[in-house]
Parts: sequence; C-alpha cells; structure tokens
Amino acid sequence: MKALVFEAPNQPAIHDLPQPTIDDTQVLIRTRAVGICHSDYELLYGRYIIPISYPVTPGHEWVGEVVEVGRSVKGFRPGERVVGECVVRLPDRVHHFGFSLDGADREYFAARPEWLHKLPDTLPDATGSMVEPFTCGYYAIRNIGGTDASQTVVISGGGTIGLVTAAAAIGMRARVIVIDPIAHRREAALRLGCAAAIDPLAEDAVARVEDLTGGARADLVVEASGHDSSLGTVFDLARQDGRVAMVGINIGRRIPSHLGNIQMRNLTVKGSIGSPGVWPDAIRFLEQTRIDLSPIQTHEFPLTDAVNAFALGKQADQCIKVTLHNTAETVR
Repeated sequence: MKALVFEAPNQPAIHDLPQPTIDDTQVLIRTRAVGICHSDYELLYGRYIIPISYPVTPGHEWVGEVVEVGRSVKGFRPGERVVGECVVRLPDRVHHFGFSLDGADREYFAARPEWLHKLPDTLPDATGSMVEPFTCGYYAIRNIGGTDASQTVVISGGGTIGLVTAAAAIGMRARVIVIDPIAHRREAALRLGCAAAIDPLAEDAVARVEDLTGGARADLVVEASGHDSSLGTVFDLARQDGRVAMVGINIGRRIPSHLGNIQMRNLTVKGSIGSPGVWPDAIRFLEQTRIDLSPIQTHEFPLTDAVNAFALGKQADQCIKVTLHNTAETVR
C-alpha cells in the first residue's frame, strides 16, 4: 500500500509499505479521506506537544471504511464508514493517533474499536474528514457554557478551527462574527452563515464589534488563532460578564494584553484543547443541523500526491483546509 511517511523533520515522502494485518481485537480500515491540520505541520517541522519520533505517518482528521473486523470485536462490520478520535489509549500509555502512533495518511490502517464512531449515512465523506476538527470547536463552546440564538459570538481567527467553531455556534443559532485578515477566510465565514467578517488590518476590530452589537460587544469570544495580535485584543471584545474561550495555541511567548478587563468586566476565561467526551454528541449535531462545512475545504488531492498537498497547505493565503483522498485522481 501507499503511505505518506515523515522520514525525519522536513522530509515527507510516499512509501510502499505492506498492508497491515489485524489481531482479534482490532479493525482494519481503508482510508477514504484525511484532512491536513496545522498540527501535522508541527510534526513535519520536528515539534509537537508530546514526545515524537521518526519515521511516522501523520493523519488524524479522517473518515474510513471498515474492511475487516477482529473476531472479538463487537458493534462494527465491513462496509461501515467510521471516524476516529485522536487521543487514544494503548496498554503502554496514551497516544496521539497520527503523531506518537502512525496515522491515517495511508491506504489501510489498523485501529481499536474503542477509538471509533460510526458516520451516519446522511453525512458525506467530506464532512466525515472534518469531524475531528469540528469536535474541537464544538467542545470549546460547550466547555464554556454553550450559546444560543440570544447571543453574539465573536471568533478571532478564521483558520480551520476558527471556522468550525463558527459553524458550531451557527448550528446553535447564535449570531456569529469572525475576525481575520485573510480575504478568502472571511469569504468562507460568510458562506458558512456568519453575520459579519471583519478585516482587522483594514479597520479597528473592537470598534467594529461594538458597532455591530450596539456597544455591548460579544457574549462569547473564542480566540482561535494563537497569533500575537489576536491574543492582545481578545479581552477587549467581550461584554460585561462575558466569556472568553482560549483555543488557539501559542506556547512559550509573552504577549501584552489587557488583562485588567478580565476583572473590570467580570469575564469568565477558560482554556480548551481537544474534544474529550463529545464525539457522539458532535456527530449527532452535524447530522441533525446538516451544517455545510464545504466552504472550509478549499483543495483536494489524491493520497499519493500528499507531498505536494502539504506544500500547498502551508500557504495560508491560498487555502484553508486541504483534504487527501484515497483515490488516483485529484478531485479539486
């Protein structure tokens, strides 16, 4: 089978590898679609939030088809489509699938059933490959108390995580505003159904949010970029007694920010990472709301062309989400 392998930092290559076999406790899965995530680039560049080693196959945003089931596995059968969680447990320790454990950027892989969730027939593969990042945005909102049609949610950062968080808030019927300097990200936000998309390089984002909310500012702010400029203004965007969810990752940097607003506005601030415990709910949410995530998915490549896909995917001014398909033809 074909597989993308990071041989060493900054050394991606397509390898021919033996198709894996499974034991009685495992499920053999044929990859259908895999998204490329910012974290995959951290792995490519030689760093990640837990220890890693090379060679390694990335890929943690995936949808696949069950092709074989171990004799002791219950609840799954060949032909079913499944998605899988990233943080998984093996006897030795907790692993991150696609980082400390080889991931889904290959034609076939073995998984344990406790990692897996069935994808409803009504959701296409494209949505399936977005389930993992969507759960992160969905969890970030749930983790800080949720939202509804009475509220305004401001998302600072319009990359994949910012936009899936916007989609989750829209599905909860909130009024959503996205702040991002890149035009095609703002366009995607509007196509998702956001009420407004602000260019912070062209106007004062805080003043514009105040204008859009009659001076009240946001009920909930989600910082989803991790960029210095976003982190420096995130507490200015929230209303009195508002909430701020910190999702964007920025490790090891010191950034000036108006921390006094946390006290003066009586803000609730909460960090959010991953999506523990919400996968079944998030999948049902996607099924029931029928949210269209396709505006986020800008480019598609065959798995065998993954090296070129990764080269394009790091160009933030050209694309948002690049998706790999287990097919011989480039889709888009």
